[in-house]
This record gives sequence, C-alpha cells and structure tokens, in this order.
Amino acid sequence: MTAGIEATELTKRYADFTAVDRLNLRIEEAEIFGVLGPNGAGKSTTMMMFLGLTNPSSGMASILGYDCARSPREVRRVTAYLPETLGFYGDLSARENLLYTTSLNNVGHREASRRIDEALDNVGLADRAAQPVKVYSRGMRQRLGIADVLVKQPKVVLLDEPTQGIDSATVETVLDLITSMSRDQGMTVLVSSHQLHHVQRICDRVGIMCRGEMVVQGTVAELAQQSRGSEATVVELEVGRASAELEDALKAITGVSRVSVLGNSVTVECQPEARTRIPEVAMRHGDSLLSLRSSGSTLESIYLRYFQEP
Repeated sequence: MTAGIEATELTKRYADFTAVDRLNLRIEEAEIFGVLGPNGAGKSTTMMMFLGLTNPSSGMASILGYDCARSPREVRRVTAYLPETLGFYGDLSARENLLYTTSLNNVGHREASRRIDEALDNVGLADRAAQPVKVYSRGMRQRLGIADVLVKQPKVVLLDEPTQGIDSATVETVLDLITSMSRDQGMTVLVSSHQLHHVQRICDRVGIMCRGEMVVQGTVAELAQQSRGSEATVVELEVGRASAELEDALKAITGVSRVSVLGNSVTVECQPEARTRIPEVAMRHGDSLLSLRSSGSTLESIYLRYFQEP
C-alpha cells in the first residue's frame, strides 16, 4: 500500500553541513507521527523537503506516492502545512482569511462557505468569525490555523510546533482537533514538537532526531525497549527533603540506571525488580516519603536519555 509520507535515504547538505542525513521513514495513511529533537536536529528541513520547498541532495521523499521534488504541485494539492509562526492578515476577519485560503485552493464560493462554517465551528471560533484577527490571542490564532488546514480538506497534514506558547485549555482543544484529523477524517499527520507529553498523548509513533539523523523511531514502548534493552520502570517520588545523600543512595540500588532530582521531587529509572527497594531507601535518606508513583518509561525519560548520555 502507498504510504501517507515516506522518505528513503533522504539527505540534505549545505556545503559541508549535513542538515538531514539518510533519513528512512514510512508513515502510514491516517497515522499520527511525532518528530522530536533539539533545535538544529533537522526537523524543519525535513518538513521543507516533504513540502517540495527545498530539494534533497540525495534520496527521495514522497507523499501519497507523489515525488516531493518532481511533483510539488500534486504534493501541495493533497497536503496542508501549519507553520510555527502563523501568517494571517490582521485587518481581515477570520472568515475573510479563510475565504482567501479557499480561493487560493480553487474552492467554489458555496462549497467554501460550507467548509468555513464547519471549520470555525469545529475549532470553537464561530462566534468570533467576524472579528479582525489582529485582536485574537495566540491560542485563538492557533485554532484559526487548524481551521485553515481543515478548509483545504487535505489528505496529509504537517504541523510545526502546534501547541507552542498557548494556554493549557487551548492545548487540549488543539490536541483533540489533531486527533480528530486522523481518527475521524483519515488524514496522515506529521507533528514536529518540543512538547513531549503532548506528542506522547496523540501520536501513534514517535521519532527522535539528532544532528540530522533519526536515531530511533517506534511506539513509546518500543523506544523504551530500544533505548534500554529491556522493559524499564519509572518511579516518581515526593520526599520531605531531597539531598545528595538520598540521590547517591538511590543510585547505589542494583538495577537503578538514572536518578534525577528537582526540588523535593525525585525520578528514578530502574529495572522492575529494583522498585521494592526504592521506598525503603527514600524513607531512610529523605526524611519522609510523601508520595510514590510507578509507571513504564515516559517519553521524557527516553528523550533525555538520548541527549544526556553518550
């Protein structure tokens, strides 16, 4: 079957600098895939190649079987892109901005009105549709960006930092809308983000990029397996007093691989058999144990392991 998004040995070089290095990726139709990585990892360059806005130095990128470098018009016809910095006309209303988008995409006036009404209702802006966008908050602009994607009725969506800088209530709305794109409308979604817990909530699979390379990809459970070699456990503690003595004592437990301390909160990564020792050690060296929670590896712990350890 044709993949929603696919890259084969995709590479982009600028003189002596390699921005994307032999990327191999396959995202199935209606899948949500999250790309994580620090600034300069190659995430944005990868998106530009998928959009046909920059050509690869070697390798190939395709969307729904269309070669992104050779068939950019076909790619853009089935693809919508939400950039990190949104470019709406501030003096125009939300409805007028969306009418402009539909006209650029050759959508007839009657159909455009129907799509715009539906999109504005979906993102919760129907009652603010006549207001100029310059009075919109960052969160409202982000929701309008989602509406701008929806009116195009694309088959593939590329989202660059869709939850950056917006309040928690709007974040929930945006995440629900992204999930609906895939689950209800069958869109293939590629999300680039620094918000690890947002990615973990909505994405079917995740890839971590570093220095142009996709160092690991899979479900969160698969990433935990690959990064540690066996199923790991994360224990989160709240203690009365976190000290260097407590941190050292926890690190000394057989099976503990990593301990991080932030204030009186302590996170311990360990093998399952080491969990039973942790409460005892915490109470002995941490004054008091206020709370304890145990789970499998989180995406945050996996990400930090790749960027904090050799």
